[in-house]
Amino acid sequence: MRKSQTNPAGDLLLHLERSGGGPLHERVKRALRAAIREGRIEVGTALPPSRQLAADLGCSRWAVTEAYGQLIAEGYLAAQTGSATRVCWSNAPDTGSGRPASRPAPAARFDLGPGLPDLRAFPRRRWADAVRAQTATAEFAELGYPPPGGHLRLRRLLVEYLGRSRGVSAAEQDVTVCTSVTDGMRRMCHALRADGITAVGCEEPGWTRLREVIRAAGLEPVPVRADGGGLRVEDLAGHPGLRAVLTTPAHQFPLGTVLAPERRAALLRWAREVDGVVLEDDYDAEFRYDRRPVAALQGMDPSRVVLFKSLSKILSPALGIGWIVAPPRWTRDLHRADQTAIQPPTLDQLAFAALLESGAYDRHLRACRKRYRDRRDALVRALARHLPGAPVSGVAAGLHLLLRLPATVDPAAVVTAAAGRSLRVADLAAYHATEDHAGHGLVLGYGNLADGVVDDAVQLLREAVEECGQGPTAPGQPTGRDRDITSG
Repeated sequence: MRKSQTNPAGDLLLHLERSGGGPLHERVKRALRAAIREGRIEVGTALPPSRQLAADLGCSRWAVTEAYGQLIAEGYLAAQTGSATRVCWSNAPDTGSGRPASRPAPAARFDLGPGLPDLRAFPRRRWADAVRAQTATAEFAELGYPPPGGHLRLRRLLVEYLGRSRGVSAAEQDVTVCTSVTDGMRRMCHALRADGITAVGCEEPGWTRLREVIRAAGLEPVPVRADGGGLRVEDLAGHPGLRAVLTTPAHQFPLGTVLAPERRAALLRWAREVDGVVLEDDYDAEFRYDRRPVAALQGMDPSRVVLFKSLSKILSPALGIGWIVAPPRWTRDLHRADQTAIQPPTLDQLAFAALLESGAYDRHLRACRKRYRDRRDALVRALARHLPGAPVSGVAAGLHLLLRLPATVDPAAVVTAAAGRSLRVADLAAYHATEDHAGHGLVLGYGNLADGVVDDAVQLLREAVEECGQGPTAPGQPTGRDRDITSG
C-alpha cells in the first residue's frame, strides 16, 4: 500500500448534509465512504485522529470512532496499533498483475536525441547555495509579486553579460524575463498579432515546437528554406506581406549551420524595407569548437531584432528561466502581457543573478564547452569507425550533429529499431514542415549522453541501420569527420 505523506492532522472535507438522514455516526460513515469511492481520499492516506475530526465536524468523538470502526470492517480503512488509520480501498482497475494498468515508457538508456544539456553536470551544490543565500538576504519587498519584465537586478546583469559575451546592445528596460524560449515566443506572437502581423517565416527545416507555438497563437508559420548558409533570405521575396521571420543565426537547428555574413546584412535590410521584425533564437550560441564565436544578430540592429534565450540548453530546462531582449516598441506590449504571464520565481531569478555576478556561470560554461567538445570528438570518431559510409555535418558547434544515411535506409525505421535497443535518436524529416525536401538522415544529440557509453551507443545505432536495409560501407571510404569536421 502506498502511504501518503499528507499530514494526518490536515483538513478533511466531508459533506454530512449530502449523506442522508439517520444517526450522526452513520452520516459520518457514509460521507467518508463517498469521499473514498470518489477518489478524493487516495489509498494510503492517513485520516485525522478521531478527536481532531470530531472537533472539525462539531460532533462527538464516539461518532467518528464508530464510523472508522464500521469502515474498517467493510474493508475501506485499515488500522494498526501505534499508527494512523489509513485508506486501503481503491477503485483503480485491477490489471491482474498487481501493477498499474499503464506506465510511461522507460527512458532510453542511451540518449542521442537533441534538445538536452548534460543533466549530470548540473551544478547542484552551487545552485542550492545560491538559492539559500538569496533566501536569507532578499529584501522583504522582493518576496512580493515580481515587477513586469522580471527582477531588475537580473535584468541589469543580463544586459552586462549579453553585451560582453554576445554583442547585444540593450538597456535593462529592454529585457523581459520569461520561463523559456517557447514561452517568450508565445508572448511575442500575441504582441505581433495585436500589431496586425498574421504570419511568421520559419526556417525549413526548423524546431517543430516553435512552429506549433506560432500556430497556436493564431499566426501562420510560413516555411522558408535554410541551407549551408543558413536562412535563404532571398526566398523571403516570394512571400509578399510577410513582416516577421524566426531564425537561429548562430547555430541553425537542425542543420547546424551559421547564417552567412551577407545573409545577415540582407535579412536586416529586408526587415527595414517591410517594416518588419526578426525573431532571433540564440540557439546553442555558447558552444562552439572549431570556429570563432558569432555575435548575436541583435547587436547589428537592435530596433529590428528580438532576441530569445533560456537556460534550458545550458543548465537545465527544470529551472524555467529565459529572457527576451526586444526594442521598446515590443517591450511595452510584452510587459503588459507579463502582468498575466508566469514568471520564474523571484528567488530563482536572484540565484541566477548571483551566479552571473560571481562568475560561476561563466566558469560553468567553460567547463561545459570542454566537456562537449571532447564528447563531440568521441562521437564523430565512433561514427567514422562503425558507420564509415555515413557522413556527418554541423559538428563545429552546438550539442548535436547530422548523420546522413544511405538512400536505401529509412531513417524513421532506424529510429524505431534504435528505440527497441533503448537508444534514442531523431529523424531529420521530423523537423521539416513540408514534404518537398531532400533531408534524409538522423539528428544526433550528444549533450545528455554519458561519456563512457559513446561507443556502445554508436554500436547499437549501427545495428539499427543494418537491420533497416543496409550495413556500413566498406572501411577506407572518406569518413564524415575527414570531410566535414570544420564545416558549419
